[in-house]
Amino acid sequence: MQPFVTHTGTVAPLDRANVDTDQIIPKQFLKRIERTGFGQFLFFDWRYLPDGSPNPAFELNVPRRAGSSILLARKNFGCGSSREHAPWALSDYGFRVVIAPTFADIFFANCFQNAMLPVKLSEQDVDELFRRAAAAEACGTPYQLTVDLVGCEVRDDDGFTRPFSVDGFRRTCLLEGLDHIALTLQHLDQITAWENSHQLAPLKALDE
Repeated sequence: MQPFVTHTGTVAPLDRANVDTDQIIPKQFLKRIERTGFGQFLFFDWRYLPDGSPNPAFELNVPRRAGSSILLARKNFGCGSSREHAPWALSDYGFRVVIAPTFADIFFANCFQNAMLPVKLSEQDVDELFRRAAAAEACGTPYQLTVDLVGCEVRDDDGFTRPFSVDGFRRTCLLEGLDHIALTLQHLDQITAWENSHQLAPLKALDE
């Protein structure tokens, strides 16, 4: 898993609350077994018109937001079903950070397993970020933020600085690029020793 230390990127404001996982990645696209390839379907029903052409009114289709890697949203982001495909789609599209006042619990946990950082800021701070993003874009300049996981801080170049909190274990895993499999493999010597001490035979193939 790609470590997350400090990230600076363009902000894509998504001024919507209660964005659920079926809006993030609609159910008809859950047939893939890989973690990749979902970015093209992210927010599909909002991004595209019925004829398949891009919807010019949708936030992510604004040309100056192309290549954005920080998503700014409202409360209860990631609610709905527990599908891990939601952070897969966001990550595959290019997002490394999602900032919102609150997140659905399962979505929040899934982000950490996919090298993406969900940042909780107060509603007042999120309001301020939306205001700054709008002001920057009105001047023709994409709005950028730096998200520092070492110092647990969100900042811009115009004086906005806010701390955020993150569970210590999850923070360490992101900083070191460790998902559950990588954490398990850190104990490979002990696992092998236990298997040898119990004289475990290799598992037979299911079709034998």
